[in-house]
Amino acid sequence: MARKPRNLRPDERELWNKATENTTRTLPERPEVSAAHPKPTPNLTPPKVANPRFRVGEAAKPRARPHDLAPSISQHVANHPVAMDRKAFGKMKRGRLAPEARIDLHGMTIAQAHPALLNFILNSVAMDRRLVLVITGKGKSKPHDGPMPMRYGVLRHQVPHWLHSMPLRPHILQIAEAHLKHGGQGAYYVYLRRARSQ
Repeated sequence: MARKPRNLRPDERELWNKATENTTRTLPERPEVSAAHPKPTPNLTPPKVANPRFRVGEAAKPRARPHDLAPSISQHVANHPVAMDRKAFGKMKRGRLAPEARIDLHGMTIAQAHPALLNFILNSVAMDRRLVLVITGKGKSKPHDGPMPMRYGVLRHQVPHWLHSMPLRPHILQIAEAHLKHGGQGAYYVYLRRARSQ
């Protein structure tokens, strides 16, 4: 912070003049600050606002996104393109096509359910079945207090993955959530490809 300059008394001024008589100035002389001309005080009154109803940020668009970015299993299965005949797909979704066979995985562990599903699908392909029903159950919903959303129904989430993986993938034409009369969200229709004649 700069020090405020002090005005010289008359005797100090006279002494200074004697000391500087034989010297030459290298810098121009600064004007002396006098108390008669004080610095102007700034105007602290706020300027008038053209639109007093305007609030900062009121026109900003909200950018909040939902926390759960992954689609639900129902959306994930429904987003797959229709690979089978659309008319037959519509009948299947409305529950008008009867499954030729069914397997109930409800209550099994992953270690039990995976080989059971493999055997069931491969046997259905060998028997020239087209539409089968895989029952997984919806899964138990449990209360949780954690910050991350939790998903329930391990088999319900795992079965579509297994059906889209080898060795079952070449035999699957379409997967869809079952109609309510066949189990709704707790079951899947699996439409199989026709076996190729050799």
